[in-house]
Amino acid sequence: MAASCSLPGTQDLSALRAKLQGLLRFLREALSICNAHTVDFYTESVWEQLIDVPPETVLAVLKKATEEAEARPAEARPPPEAEGASGEWRWEGRTGRQRVGPAQRSVLCSGPGAEAGENVKPDEFMNLKKSHEVQAMSELISSVADYYGIKQVIDLGSGKGYLSSFLSLKYGLKVYGIDSSNTNTHGAQERNRKLKKHWKICHTQSKSDVNGLALKMAKGKKMQGEIQYKANTEEECNNSPTSQEMMSTSEFLPDFSVSVISNIRKQMENLHVCSHREENLCFANAFSLIDLLPINAIEPTTSSRMPKRKMSEANKERRKTTSKSTESNIYSPLTSFITADSELHDIIKDLEDCLMVGLHTCGDLAPNTLRIFTSKPEIKGVCSVGCCYHLLSEEFEDPHKECAQEKWGFPMCHYLKEERWCCGRNARMSACLALERVAVGGGLPTESLFYRAVLQDIIKDCYGITKCDRHVGKIYSKSSSFLDYVRKSLKKLGLDESKLPEKLIMDYYEKYKPRMNELEAFNMLKVVLAPCIETLILLDRLCYLKEQEDIAWSALVKLFDPVKSPRCYAVIALKRQQ
Repeated sequence: MAASCSLPGTQDLSALRAKLQGLLRFLREALSICNAHTVDFYTESVWEQLIDVPPETVLAVLKKATEEAEARPAEARPPPEAEGASGEWRWEGRTGRQRVGPAQRSVLCSGPGAEAGENVKPDEFMNLKKSHEVQAMSELISSVADYYGIKQVIDLGSGKGYLSSFLSLKYGLKVYGIDSSNTNTHGAQERNRKLKKHWKICHTQSKSDVNGLALKMAKGKKMQGEIQYKANTEEECNNSPTSQEMMSTSEFLPDFSVSVISNIRKQMENLHVCSHREENLCFANAFSLIDLLPINAIEPTTSSRMPKRKMSEANKERRKTTSKSTESNIYSPLTSFITADSELHDIIKDLEDCLMVGLHTCGDLAPNTLRIFTSKPEIKGVCSVGCCYHLLSEEFEDPHKECAQEKWGFPMCHYLKEERWCCGRNARMSACLALERVAVGGGLPTESLFYRAVLQDIIKDCYGITKCDRHVGKIYSKSSSFLDYVRKSLKKLGLDESKLPEKLIMDYYEKYKPRMNELEAFNMLKVVLAPCIETLILLDRLCYLKEQEDIAWSALVKLFDPVKSPRCYAVIALKRQQ
């Protein structure tokens, strides 16, 4: 195990609770907006019930705030998470802030020397978003594995196995990918087989390119050397023996040893995908980007750079496994439904000291990942990025309903349990909205939301239905007009659309069209409030970790570019070293 070292300070539990208290005071006033559903916007007169100002005022205030933020001088702005509109960046790891260039976009060929894998198309295996996530998260996981000197990783909710495959192929980690879907498990096995094949081809081509380069340069230098040698020989005839003895080989081959060997060395170093990571985890660098949520939920303290130490024998041994990454047992996809009470020894027979990770674990799996981490001594660290907040189970959502469930997705920490706090499903759904994407021009689907809200009023007035369990789905993208949208939607809902004349349908459209700006302003308010709900959920998880006695360090880290990957915050915790 790695030698002990000081970790950067983060706010303690009492400071986080104070943040939670302030957040709850704000949300007690704003939660009703988050919980309002846009489907019921007109049928329940949501704007009149919740907002006291005209929609033009709200839109003007939001526009002014955006313009003021853009007008601020560069030095007055917070450090950008993305360098350029494309947001091509990485977390600040051991090598500092890095841009992800075109050659690094393929997760198969990321890192130095990636140009050797240009023949491998990244979209054969994953899209740009997933590639960005896998590269950033795997680098962090590798850092923590180095810190503890361990080589086993458990990837919960592994899905198609992208993260698991990359951790095993690039970093030589032994990964168990556990997913509840047998289809995903079989798909991950097949995908990993293809990844291994392409990975091998990529590196074979790299070696071939390097050997070809060396041979080509050597031949060129040989010709130059022969010419130079001939000239030098003629000159030597006129020189004394003493002068000949003092002549160095660099005079005969002035560029070969410096240029050719240097180039070959660089190329060969690039072949070893882990060679540029020989230094161990430095927390001052790795987590200097602890960039917390929009309301400054945590204010991380700075710390001096941790002194370098020698790589442990365990780490060196793990590095060696990279060259053997084609072994079938280095990544093992497994099928199992994971709960907070799952017994890992029954699933993984050779369980040892390990890390537990999860990339966009859905609903309750994210909080259960943290519970498993705190209860199992073998798990030394956790890195969890959750998603699908609307699928979380809430303990106090329906207090009158009898339920035998003991461990809920929310809340987790003592303070919110004492407050008996409940967000509500619609508020949790709104927490999934992507503020950063809207801020860079992603916009909201205002017209499709408007169509759905007007449709709901038609259903209520003409069919007497106030609540409908069935969903319209993606009818808007398949519709040529509002009239077409209504008819297709009614048909999908099993309602007789022939009873509604065209004029009646269009009358509803004309009635609400002047009020479309209300819906636009309301949805913008929900987008602005979305980070507050996400902050609450993530701070709840962080406080839960702070309440555990054996946790040495825990924090929230902004791991991804939020434009590419809106659910970009990782909950990271490390146990005390024995």
